[in-house]
Amino acid sequence: LLLSLPTVTSPCNILKCNSEYLAATSGSHHAGAEEVPEFCTALRAYAHCTRSTARTCRGDLAYHSAVHGIDDLMVQHNCSKDGPTSQPRLRTLPPGDSQERSDSPEICHYEKSFHKHSATPNYTHCGLFGDPHLRTFTDSFQTCKVQGAWPLIDNNYLNVQVTNTPVLPGSTATATSKLTIIFKSFQECVEQKVYQAEMDELPAAFADGSKNGGDKHGANSLKITEKVSGQHIEIQAKYIGTTIVVRQVGRYLTFAVRMPEEVVNAVEDRENQGLYLCLRGCPLNQQIDVQTFRSPQATEGRTRRKGPVLPAAPQAFTYETATAKCREKLPVEDLYFQSCVFDLLTTGDVNFMLAAYYAFEDVKMLHSNKDKLHLYERTRELAPGNAAPSRWPRALLALWAALLCLGHWWLVWL
Repeated sequence: LLLSLPTVTSPCNILKCNSEYLAATSGSHHAGAEEVPEFCTALRAYAHCTRSTARTCRGDLAYHSAVHGIDDLMVQHNCSKDGPTSQPRLRTLPPGDSQERSDSPEICHYEKSFHKHSATPNYTHCGLFGDPHLRTFTDSFQTCKVQGAWPLIDNNYLNVQVTNTPVLPGSTATATSKLTIIFKSFQECVEQKVYQAEMDELPAAFADGSKNGGDKHGANSLKITEKVSGQHIEIQAKYIGTTIVVRQVGRYLTFAVRMPEEVVNAVEDRENQGLYLCLRGCPLNQQIDVQTFRSPQATEGRTRRKGPVLPAAPQAFTYETATAKCREKLPVEDLYFQSCVFDLLTTGDVNFMLAAYYAFEDVKMLHSNKDKLHLYERTRELAPGNAAPSRWPRALLALWAALLCLGHWWLVWL
């Protein structure tokens, strides 16, 4: 079971190195020419500290960020790698300044751990909503069956598992009825925390009743905020640069996350990691092509089939009434619009229209590339050998045939 996963801790001491360096350079971030030697001395001490903890920091995000940052700063200030190192002077915090201590950039703030001369992190988005529809970290959009419990995210820092149940008895349409998020214990920042939500129960606290990361030094780098009581919560995990949005729309749950690529790919064994929906997508045999539901003819064909296909839905939608309803909230006919139509046809529940709407609202808030908000590709990967021919191969064949005819005419003319 996911809840039985062991707590992940690390003996990496990079946070101590970061703290000592910042204590040694406090007040000298804009060093003048006369302060450069002292600054270089502090950098060399910083580099020495990182080398001493290199063996235990393999794969640690903060460690690799620090190493690259040190190299950049030493080049910028023309610092020699050989020379004296300093003993850090301790920096004292003002009385009562617990918020600064909890959220201090050298301890548990992923974004601030990137030095100003280092490349900024790249962020990715994953979302799950509706019947259910999945947008992966690579912007692949799929409609899936995935009944039962499935891992949505599984890396060194957190696990997310969803449980999908039939919307109606005997129906193949499923939706997310339970969500479990495990934030693993991380160095000086947070203790292991578990968040669980179910239908009609969207708590604004972790399973132990707390709203932050516990009693550790950087506990406030993980916290829950209730946006709308019983309907919308947001979890900020600053120590891994991650934002999670969970909603209850109607009876079912939606999930959306913004996460740095470095965190997404932080796994011990990529080859044996297993299925991870946000990264790898749904298995091919679990995918559904919603385009088969797009035309009025397809809708009529389903209603004329003999035998039970779907049990009676709360409200019967035709293709025309479903598209009209979805346009009320989703004026752009992208894959979110198609998903809305699909869900109304298969469930008859208008709350699925709202789920698609809020899913897109979350994309607008969380996706880092505003040019990729709308998606128009297929919602199902095609099996090998069943790939639909594209327009380009046909055009190339036509061009090739024309060239052959032209060559034949040229030879006859000669």
